[in-house]
Amino acid sequence: MDSERTPVRVVIVDDDQLVRMALRLVIDGEPDLTIVAEAADGDAAIAAVDEQQPDVVLMDVRMPGRDGLSATRELLTRPAPPRILVLTTFDSDELVLGALRTGAHGFVLKDTPPARIVDAVRTVADGNPALSPAATARVIAAATGPQSSEARRATRRAARERLSALTERELDTARAIAEGLGNPQIAERLHISTATVKAHTSSLFAKLALENRVQIALLVRDAED
Repeated sequence: MDSERTPVRVVIVDDDQLVRMALRLVIDGEPDLTIVAEAADGDAAIAAVDEQQPDVVLMDVRMPGRDGLSATRELLTRPAPPRILVLTTFDSDELVLGALRTGAHGFVLKDTPPARIVDAVRTVADGNPALSPAATARVIAAATGPQSSEARRATRRAARERLSALTERELDTARAIAEGLGNPQIAERLHISTATVKAHTSSLFAKLALENRVQIALLVRDAED
């Protein structure tokens, strides 16, 4: 990223002070990123965003008081919301899934290597989703629950109708995303360039009116269930 650009403004939200300190050390050490505020719960996060107008919010989901899911929902209703990058230890799959369904732009595990957390912040700041393939697969698995046969049929019909607007190559890309593959792996499977995969994925977001890869994966799973 160009060092002459205005640094990406980041708010850290986590009820664990040690986590906040560690993230601040990692992120503030990058010349193109800067921490503008910290918050320990959802209400404080909303106040910090209102005051600082950050580009990215690193949002924990499980906190005392107002949790990260509720705060994410409110922030994403704003006219110019920040990009939300969810933090999780995966003891709260359902909360993470709820945040992603709401429109959060990605998620990272708290034990992710620091360099990858920094990359994820940059990725969502640039307008792209930041979702680990392995983590994506786990969240999708958490979303799979029992349904009545009638409900499954209705869900399947609706999902297939939405997917019918895709080209064959876009559908292949969507199915690969549902398997948790990253762009390089999708490019190898489909014998296309990574840039073409990115173009197909952008088209999927536009045609399906979705915000992230998990939403694409869930739609594909609904269609094939």
